Amino acid sequence: MAKPANGPPKALILVLLAAAQFVVVLDASIVTIALPSIGADLGVSQDNLSWVINAYLLAYGGFLLLGGRMADLLGRRRIFVIGLLIFALASLFAGLAESDAWLIAARAGQGFGAALLSPAALSIILTVFADGPERNRALGVWGAIAGFGGAAGVLLGGVLSDTIGWEWIFYVNVPIVAVVVGGALAFVPEGRSLQANRSFDIAGAISITAGLSLLVFGIVEVADIGWGSVQTIVVLVLSFALIGVFIAIERRAETPLVRLGILRLRTVTGANVLAFAAMSALFAFFFFASLLMQQVLEYTPIEAGLAFLPMSLGFIVAAGIVSRLVSRLGFKPVLIGGLVIIGGGLIWISRVTVEASYATDLLGPFVVAAVGGAA
Repeated sequence: MAKPANGPPKALILVLLAAAQFVVVLDASIVTIALPSIGADLGVSQDNLSWVINAYLLAYGGFLLLGGRMADLLGRRRIFVIGLLIFALASLFAGLAESDAWLIAARAGQGFGAALLSPAALSIILTVFADGPERNRALGVWGAIAGFGGAAGVLLGGVLSDTIGWEWIFYVNVPIVAVVVGGALAFVPEGRSLQANRSFDIAGAISITAGLSLLVFGIVEVADIGWGSVQTIVVLVLSFALIGVFIAIERRAETPLVRLGILRLRTVTGANVLAFAAMSALFAFFFFASLLMQQVLEYTPIEAGLAFLPMSLGFIVAAGIVSRLVSRLGFKPVLIGGLVIIGGGLIWISRVTVEASYATDLLGPFVVAAVGGAA
């Protein structure tokens, strides 16, 4: 890749941005294998274990649009570095956690940091690399490294949990982030949008994140207290009220985080609903498969990590094939097909017994889910 005028090689900038995205994706998967160890060490209930994952993903998804807006208006490199520092600090606090509440709060902090740095990194790529083949290659490398983070996470989580302790799945982020921050300050150019209206729509970001968090909390607790309980009803009503507040804010905001008019496009709405369903099913698959292997089939964390490896590698291989299918068939049939395939994997693994063999009972649904997830 070329060298920008009076600046560092673009390849070096891409390495720094890809390394940051690597740890973001890594932390979405590395925790999965460590969940039983975390639960046993901190005395976390089965229900609360899901929040170790949910807190990260909800904060990440809820503040992602705000992170993009802040990067455009305050400076892309500045927000990228701030996001990295928040992510590293939250990782350190997660490793030091002595209770489930402490750990869940730290995971939410990680998700917030990731929500700042990810859109900033993507925006830097779009401004540093010229439109066309150069930018496409950069985005391809960035995406591939992110995919590798998911594959590496399941194995690294097992190795670290089984050897030096689950705390190190969080501590490992700190030196990586330190290197990236130093490199970003030295080599990544600053840039920002010249947009006149500097509204961040913080109220919109907070209302949608709080609304979705309450919705997930209400659904998770249903298994213990039922749909008709006062707590469930109150939590769900508050959730829908906050989502309604978000919609009202976006309708009135001059520069909303989400332009609601785009939801009138059936293709956009349908694609997002299908993608949401597919990713929800895939993360549920990872969560329950990890608990199944370690708590029922008595795999060690390293064995569970190795068991997931074909699934992660299959995801990377299938992603390349899927990109070509999208070019030929379009997004809609590929998304629908992926959702059906993931469903098949879930049904298959739901029939696993306590005498299950990895080769005959687990490997098949793992590969099937990987193929569906790649779509």
